[in-house]
Amino acid sequence: MSAAQVWVVDLALRPGDLDRCGAVLDGAERLRADRFLRPADRARFVASHAALRLILADALGVLPAAVEIAVGPNGKPELADAAEGVLQFNLSHSGERALIGLARDTPIGVDVEAVRPMSDALRIAQGHFAADEVSALAKAPRSMVERRFFGLWTRKEAVVKALGSGLSLPLDRFSVSVPPDVPRLLRAVGDESWDLDGPWTLMDLDCGADHVATAAVQAAEAAVTCHRLSDDWPDHLGRKGATPRLR
Repeated sequence: MSAAQVWVVDLALRPGDLDRCGAVLDGAERLRADRFLRPADRARFVASHAALRLILADALGVLPAAVEIAVGPNGKPELADAAEGVLQFNLSHSGERALIGLARDTPIGVDVEAVRPMSDALRIAQGHFAADEVSALAKAPRSMVERRFFGLWTRKEAVVKALGSGLSLPLDRFSVSVPPDVPRLLRAVGDESWDLDGPWTLMDLDCGADHVATAAVQAAEAAVTCHRLSDDWPDHLGRKGATPRLR
């Protein structure tokens, strides 16, 4: 049985926290942050990437600013140099939440979405999702369509992000269960370029009433534990030591 950790991060920062977060990012991350036009989007990017560095630093026994992150062959971020291959990780953020997944011996993907009004959810699903997913979503009560759509989206995105395949894996070539059914991979159209074969573990995560989230681990019955960073987590960015957590 493989083990994985998932961290839920509150991106609502206190005065001064954003400067602490920005100080630990590398040059490439700062350049990416500067491309955001909206200050709120820039702040969420900076905070989520600082939290990622804090969690990786705790696992590696280094300072957050010393974590070296590179881009893998498929565009998925990975640890660089001496730490390459030690951990696999994934980051997602939406609204006021970030989600960070860590695994030592298997691919992991995470996705979180803020639930928001979407009057054309079924039309979007018909254009991008598999037919069995669209059929299941169409049977949902009207009041639940949006939330189930976002739940379905996070399940599919978590699988894609675990593979690191990005846009090269069309979302209609595989299907997952639709909330409120237990999350699992149902079907995949075989293609040697996508390693969807074999067992998967999908897990819904509690990120608050206004968000839905999923972790996907490419292993059978993976033990996925969920933790939350404490509100003062930016205070720990200049330290080497245990990651602050609520649970």
